[in-house]
Formats: sequence, structure tokens, C-alpha cells
Amino acid sequence: MSVIEPTVTQKFHDSFIENNKLNALQRGVVKNGITASAQNQQSEVNNVPVFSVDIATGKVANQKQSGRCWMFAALNTFRHKMINSFNLKDFELSQNYTFFWDKYEKSNYFYENIIATADQELDSRKVAFLLATPQQDGGQWDMIVSLFQKYGVVPKTAMPESSNSSNSRDLNNYLNKKLRKDATILRELITAGKSAAEVQSVKETMLEEVYNFLATSLGTPPETFDFEYRDEEKSYHLDQKLTPQSFYEKYVGVNLDDYVSVINAPTADKPYNQTYTVEMLGNVVGGKEVKYINVDMSTFKKLAVAQLEQGESVWFGCDVGQSSTRDSGIMSLDAYDMNDLFDIDFTMTKAQRLDFGESLMTHAMVLTGVDVIDGTSTKWKVENSWGEKVGDKGFFVMSDAWMDEYTYQIVIRKELLSKELQEVWKQEPTVLAPWDPMGALA
Repeated sequence: MSVIEPTVTQKFHDSFIENNKLNALQRGVVKNGITASAQNQQSEVNNVPVFSVDIATGKVANQKQSGRCWMFAALNTFRHKMINSFNLKDFELSQNYTFFWDKYEKSNYFYENIIATADQELDSRKVAFLLATPQQDGGQWDMIVSLFQKYGVVPKTAMPESSNSSNSRDLNNYLNKKLRKDATILRELITAGKSAAEVQSVKETMLEEVYNFLATSLGTPPETFDFEYRDEEKSYHLDQKLTPQSFYEKYVGVNLDDYVSVINAPTADKPYNQTYTVEMLGNVVGGKEVKYINVDMSTFKKLAVAQLEQGESVWFGCDVGQSSTRDSGIMSLDAYDMNDLFDIDFTMTKAQRLDFGESLMTHAMVLTGVDVIDGTSTKWKVENSWGEKVGDKGFFVMSDAWMDEYTYQIVIRKELLSKELQEVWKQEPTVLAPWDPMGALA
């Protein structure tokens, strides 16, 4: 290994001090910060929020200080349908209800993985991976499907937000403490030769403690409730003694098995037109398997356009922190010019960013519009879940080039796939490692 000689550093220092342009640049960046100094106003001119296809959605929701974007995005796609079908205004489904069951199921999923890996050393990569983050707020599409299919949904009035769903830091901190403590007990029982039935009995006690912890922190999920509302015409409606499952069937009515996850991952280990899954990725034991079909970007975008043109919004996952502005809501490759600011080439290909840990899916939102000019998409309307004080009343504009580079997943009706891709979908998926970037939780 080569050390840095003081003479080399002195040379760099002297060269910087003597460069008037760098000194002027230093004053601006030190005063205003890196991103503010690099922000390019032309990106707003290039991404005017006007779209040839624009779905009515109502006001945006706000996940607040939590990592529930994936469930907000999924519930928002249902909300769009319900607003249009039942003439609702300012309506939301309960994110807290779904949050409760996700935490409950993730705890059991963690316990089962700890039991399954009990024969491995603590420093094995899989056990270390499990213990690093026993559970968190994030998730993926197939995980939310598992929750909806098992527990249904309820209106927000049936289970409103709580302090701990809106700000989940403490809840996650103490739930993970408990899960790690329980992992020590489960592994010790198995090492001591206890039977599977004895281990499961202890696990059931642990799950009851998890349930009580969640009910105390988030509230008790309703088993039945009344749905009472006035529509946009001020007409009164009352539907009594609904269950979460009957509410879903009557008011949402979406067959979730009709949808598939489509990804764009242009890495050498994931050839296009094949299916993939990720080991140890899920929340509901016995629930829907996480499964993707990998396609090229041209096909990816055509599928999204097709669904939007049929009046249906699109759940999608991306790396939202890359080249996007929170205040103006612009997601564009020219939002900041870091290369010119520092005279450093930060450019990497999409595949390189995935392979070298520079990018992965960090956030899920909803595509609610697209601007198609001469048959080609040019920019996309994005419904975020950060409230109305960001972007254009909570909506963002994503350039087509940004989608190419930083969007990784969309959820599409299976019927929109070509016949060839529908046949590919039937294949058994290739299993990716638990730490593969496609297993990132939004």
C-alpha cells in the first residue's frame, strides 16, 4: 500500500490556493452548500408539469417520519380507483392498519429465518444479514400484496394514524431490540436440542408479546367497522358491519394476482426476459412470493405508458435521492451539475451503479401521468407521499432520461405483457442472494 507523502499534499494545497477560480467557487459552496450551488434552474424549464395523459388522483398523502412509501404508494393506487368509482373527496385508506400487520408478520418472518439458519455460525453472512436489521418500515410490491390478501384494508377513519406510525423511529428501535433478544433464545433452544414443537411454542409466546407491543403503540386493528361518508355531491352513505376483507372486495375489488412486478436491472448476472426472486425477502410466511421479470428499458416504459393510457396509475420503485430536488419536485439528470461544480466526472452506467453499491431502490411512488409526444414518452407525473409542501402540491416531474437511469421497478397488469413475456412469467425464478440490490426495500 502506498502512503500519502506530505510533499504531495502540500503540492495540492499550493495549487488550490493559487487558483482564483477555485477560491471563488469555494466561497460559494462553503456558504450555500453543495447541492444548492450545483442546482440547475434550466431543469425546471425542461420539465414543465403538463402531461398528455393525466389521471385524477385527489390530494397527496403524507407518510411523515416513516419509511412506509411502498404501502402509501399501493394504497394510493386503490384510492385513485375508489375516488373515481364512488365520487369521494379527500379520501384515504388506513396506512396504520397495514403498518400494524406488516410489523406483526415481519416479526414472524424474522423468527422463522432465525430458526432456519440456527445451524449456521453467528458470523455467517446470512445470519449477520438477518441480525443487522431484523425488520424495518420498507417493503416491496409482492409483500404488500401478501398483506392485502390476508388482512384486507380499511378506511383511514376505521384506524387513524398514530404517533408511532407517523414517526416510527422508537417503534423500530425497540421492536428490533426485542427481535434480536428473541433470536438469542431461539438459537439457544435449538442448540440445546429442543423439539420443533417446543421451539414453536416459545415463538408463539414471543409473537403474543409482539402483538401487545404493536397494539399498545399503534392501536388495535378493527375486526368490523362502519363506512360512513359524503360524496362530492354531498349525498350521505352508510355501510355497516364491514370486515377489512369485505371492504376490500366491495370497494377496492382489485384482483392482485392480475399484476406482475417488472424490473429493469441491466447487470450481467440478470439477463433480460427472465424471472427472479430474492432469498429471505418477504414478510408473510406462506404469502405471495416476491417475483420479478427483467426487461429492457424500452419495454419497461412502453408497459407503463400503456397502463396509464388505460386510466390506471402505476406503482413504481426508484432511487429518489439521485439528482432530484425536493422543493421544486424535479427528478432530472440535469437537476444538478456536479461534474462542472467540482470538475470531477461522477458518471457511471446504471449497471455499474447497481454492481458497485452506488444505487438501488430506495423509494416507491405512483406514476399518475405521462407526456407522450410523437409516440415517445418525454416526462412523467409522479405522486409522492411526502405531503403537499414539496414539489407541485406534492407531485413531482420525472424526466424520461431520469427514469432510464434511476427507476427499477413498476407494477403492471399481466395482460399488458406480450405473449412472449407472459410465457416467460410462468418460469421458475432464478434465486438471487438476500443482499442483491433488487432485494432493497423501498
